[in-house]
Parts: sequence; C-alpha cells; structure tokens
Amino acid sequence: MNNGELAIDVKGLIKKFGNATVVKGIDLRVKKGAIFGFLGPNGSGKTTTIRMLCGLLTPDGGSGQCLDLDVVTQSREIKKQCGYMTQKFSLYGDLSIEENLDFVAVVYGMDNRKELVQKALQDLGLYDRRKHLVDTLSGGWKQRVALSCATLHNPKLLLLDEPTAGVDPKARREFWDHVHELSLHGITTLVATHYMDEAERCTDLAYIAYGDILARGTPQQIVNDAKLFTWKITGENIQSHIQPLRALPYLDQVGSFGDELHVSGYDHDKIIQNLQPYALQHQLQLEEIPPRLEDVFIALIKNEPEEVTDE
Repeated sequence: MNNGELAIDVKGLIKKFGNATVVKGIDLRVKKGAIFGFLGPNGSGKTTTIRMLCGLLTPDGGSGQCLDLDVVTQSREIKKQCGYMTQKFSLYGDLSIEENLDFVAVVYGMDNRKELVQKALQDLGLYDRRKHLVDTLSGGWKQRVALSCATLHNPKLLLLDEPTAGVDPKARREFWDHVHELSLHGITTLVATHYMDEAERCTDLAYIAYGDILARGTPQQIVNDAKLFTWKITGENIQSHIQPLRALPYLDQVGSFGDELHVSGYDHDKIIQNLQPYALQHQLQLEEIPPRLEDVFIALIKNEPEEVTDE
C-alpha cells in the first residue's frame, strides 16, 4: 500500500497525562475511505488516539501524517478537514434542526450556506423536521442531526466517538447506513465503539487495551488470527453450570447467552478432553461453533494487566 492510498500513516504515537502513559507507541495505517473502528475498555486510550490523529491533542512522541499533513506540526490544518461527532450530544437544544445547521455553516465560514444547509437536510432525511427544536427529538434523530452537522463542511475525515450510545437498534442501523454512504464518497471514518455489532460493520478494526493495540485487521481477519475455539452448550438448568465449567482447565471464558452457554479456549484437544466428560455426566448438549468477535476480544483482554488511565 503506497502513501497515496492512506488517509493516516503514523508511527510510535505516545500520549501522557501526568505520570500516566495513556497511549504507548501506537503504529497505525488507515486507507482512504475506510471505516476504521477502535474497540477497547473504558480508559484504553481510544478517544485519546483519535484526538491525536485529528489534531485536537499534540502527541508527546511519535510521528506521521493524517490527510497528508504532519500530525505534530500541522494540527491546525488537519482540524479544518475533520468532522467530529462527540459521544455527548452537544448541539443547541433550543434551536431548530435548520438553525443548528446554519450556525455550523457560519462557524466554518461556508459560502452559499443556505443552499448547503438545504442539501444537508435533504441528504439525511431531516427536511420535514427542519423546524423542530432539537430538544424535542428522539435519540436517533438527534444523532442524525449531529452527523449532518459533522459532515456539513464536507470533511475528508469523520471522527465518531461512541456515536450511537443510547440509540434504539433501528436508528443505529439507519445511522450506519449513512456512514457507509459517506465511505462510498471517499470520506474516511474513525469510530470508537463498545458495540460488537457496530465493530462488525467496520471495514477495519484495532483493539486497544491500556494504550496498546492488541489486534488489528478486518473483523474476519481478527477472528481467524486469534485461533480461538468456541462451543455452545445447552441443557436443563444451564445457568447452574457456569461456575463448574469455569473451574475446568484450558477454558479461557464461559459466558451466558440466553438459554445457552458459550465456552472458549485455545487448546482444542485439551478442552474437548475436559468438556466432553462433563457434558456427558450432566446430560448437556455440546456443539462446536465459530468464535464471534466478542469471544475473541474478551480472550484478548483477559490476561492483560489492568491499569487506570484517562480516556
């Protein structure tokens, strides 16, 4: 992959807050037009990494480019080409949808702002609600307005920090459909999320824990590279078997999924040697299934030393 195909190409990014090193030498390459997801626990450094990439924070170490601009010396120019949608809804609730968009257009000093606002209202299906005060909208419509504001100035890079927290499933799906449409127009998107179904909608992923990238690649590549094995267990009074199964050797995780349990580990033969006798003894049904992204990420983080950091 040559540099012309990359929206982001950085090496060794470091960020410290006081005595805590929140980001520990991250290397990252993101293709133009990609939807790149950052997954990880709270305090893992996801948001800090995104803010360094878009020029909102200056790295304490490392180098590289974002949108062909230097992340250390050209942060002001990078910010002009970014759209940022924060986790907390931050638009003006006592203004209408149209007034919020017009305000954003004024802030960016956009020419022909009336025409651009009308186009934005049409593009995201907001026109019929354009006179509604933002405070009267549901969570899903608020997120749609926020996305419209973040993309009004036609940024090359879109930053989404937990964009659909508290939004219902239908609105989340519609939101992601819009993000994929933006990708088709060449806009690169960075997403920080906790939702595994959202992670699976990304073209590429990085899993960050305590300032380090533990895994990266497409969702399927991460699952394949993990070499994790997973089984589904069903039977009577299935929840009573969680603790006994966790006591079996070679099982890295045991989780409840409705009326079934999922167990995972890395040593296939050793797990079967322990799991099959237990299943037979307790008349449980055992079925090997493909591991899910969530199974892989839980396994990745299980043995990582926990640290307290700032997000």
